[in-house]
Amino acid sequence: MPDADVVMDRAFTLNATADDVWPWFVQLGKRRAGWYLPRVVERLIPQGRRGIRHLDPALQSLAVSDVIPDWGGRDATFTVARLEPPHVLVHTSRRGRTLLSWAIVLRDVPDGTRLQLRLRMAPVKRPWLAATFGDLIDAATVAGLAAGLRERVSRERR
Repeated sequence: MPDADVVMDRAFTLNATADDVWPWFVQLGKRRAGWYLPRVVERLIPQGRRGIRHLDPALQSLAVSDVIPDWGGRDATFTVARLEPPHVLVHTSRRGRTLLSWAIVLRDVPDGTRLQLRLRMAPVKRPWLAATFGDLIDAATVAGLAAGLRERVSRERR
């Protein structure tokens, strides 16, 4: 999406290879593995809504054009637009008249894998509102994801 009105860009590093991290993103999603949060936060969430804490072989298939339900509303979905294991996963979606893309890029670095998550949206009726409040929600969501992945990846590698 080259002409996005709002871009939310986050990154973090995990002490694991891209090959170790990739399967967690393949199974991510509503009615799949859920959303990964740290155990201390998940204790506050009903058990049936917590993200799984293991890799599930049944959730490891993903292909371009697959549709994944999302939490952004009852009918909200993401469609897999680009898939280049173990480095690039791009989802697209339409929310009303707004188009969005969510890119997840894994890059090998000396101390593990650098993950970049970029959400792009257009058109957005009030970009300043989405950029301000949406950015706060995105920051909290990605911080929770990073912490939850750290727990899961280190446990799985042991």
